[in-house]
Amino acid sequence: MFQDSPIYDRLIAERGDIPTQVRREAERVSREVEFAMQPLLSGGNAPAPVRQAAPPPTWQRSALPPGPQR
Repeated sequence: MFQDSPIYDRLIAERGDIPTQVRREAERVSREVEFAMQPLLSGGNAPAPVRQAAPPPTWQRSALPPGPQR
């Protein structure tokens, strides 16, 4: 990508090849997700995913109480 860039070479020497590390990690995660999704995609005997209802809100939006009368 940046083979002829001395600035890029210096950054790699100082900080490591972050784009390559990120790319490898993304590929690893992609493989793990693909592996995890295989039973669902193949239509095997995997149980249907359980859909959970959203939890009820813990607060409600309301108007402020009236302030002191002046």
